[in-house]
Amino acid sequence: MGQQEKVATSLAGAVSDGISASLAEVDAELARRYPGDPGTRQPVHTVYVPGDTFTAGTIRSWGDQALKALDEHAPDADSLAAVLGIPDELAGAVHDRVRAKLEREPVEDLRIDFEDGYGPRSDAEEDETVARAARLVSEAYANGTAAPYMGIRMKCMEAAVRDRSIRTTDVFLTGLMEAGGLPEGLVLTLPKVTYPEQVTAFVQLLEAFEDAHGLPAGRIGFEIQIETSQSILAADGTAAVARMIDAARGRATGLHYGTFDYSACVGVSAAYQASDHPAADHAKAVMQVAAAGTGVRVSDGSTNVLPVGRSAQVHEAWRLHYGLTRRALARAYYQGWDMHPAHLPTRYAAVYTFYREGLEQAAARLAAYVAKAGGDVMDEPATAKALSGYLLRGIDCGALDTAEVARLTGLTRADLDAFASPRRGGLTVTAP
Repeated sequence: MGQQEKVATSLAGAVSDGISASLAEVDAELARRYPGDPGTRQPVHTVYVPGDTFTAGTIRSWGDQALKALDEHAPDADSLAAVLGIPDELAGAVHDRVRAKLEREPVEDLRIDFEDGYGPRSDAEEDETVARAARLVSEAYANGTAAPYMGIRMKCMEAAVRDRSIRTTDVFLTGLMEAGGLPEGLVLTLPKVTYPEQVTAFVQLLEAFEDAHGLPAGRIGFEIQIETSQSILAADGTAAVARMIDAARGRATGLHYGTFDYSACVGVSAAYQASDHPAADHAKAVMQVAAAGTGVRVSDGSTNVLPVGRSAQVHEAWRLHYGLTRRALARAYYQGWDMHPAHLPTRYAAVYTFYREGLEQAAARLAAYVAKAGGDVMDEPATAKALSGYLLRGIDCGALDTAEVARLTGLTRADLDAFASPRRGGLTVTAP
């Protein structure tokens, strides 16, 4: 090879060094505030049950009730497809996978409720119920019957119930520690947050608990439930939810939209309180932008239309739930809340249809990107990230199999993880 021609420049190296020095604080701030998605599994839903009704058999009971509803109102693939409008070519796989999921892992995330779903009780009674919940959660993780994620929703940090909220959190976490330690799937949900200072106060509570038990700083994370208008738009016109994420000091794991409390807060009539109301869309859009890049996931809310009664009533409620779930998935809200066991069949049917109908196209686009083979869509690294994330979420929830994704893409799970979580700076991840 000949001698490389020297490229002319006009600026001294000191200019680049000076610019880098001037941006050092910004670089550090970007890394701190926007670390990207944690790369861990996100459950497709959260089920919450009142603290006084939670038992060791709750998860299996929800699965059995869901299977009974499926057998009674859509016993085969054709009938489920007819009710929900699932394409014929997907119906068999979706129905089979829904049934297998309900038998194997009916609930992905369980929240034991000590807030709205738990009526007024004496302090002694709540203490006893919380301690029992901690014991049952520990036993479930020990014997393999736990959901992948489990925890509690305590009361909020407003003055009227603050002491009770703090005590419930303390009793639950202490019970887990006494039973062997905090499980990896532990999740706490802080409801009705209005001011970032309430998040700061909850962080102080968790810091004190970690110090008391010699736990690593930041070991305990929590979700922030968005149920008030003030959590979206603060009095000074800023997005309060963004300040809440910052106030959590890296502990926030999720933002959960509270359909009915938020709707009531902004004056939506009861008959129109739903997760597809324009007020709900606005709130979730602000949540989504505030959370983007921070590693905090956004969850949709729930529907209170229950699939109970005669088949016609169940089918109508199923179509509503299926449609709302599909709508949320298209808007990148990959998690929601389910209020009744009979919601589980349509939760999984919607999720599985969403991932299976896009499998071949997503796999082909990703494989072409890796091979630089081109095609009718010119994809970029950001799209490869989205495609990989789509396939990984499908695998995690049971909609897709690792083997079929590998066959279609030529990529391993590790390859998909690398594409889904690239290093900051736009560096391209290379896969075989």
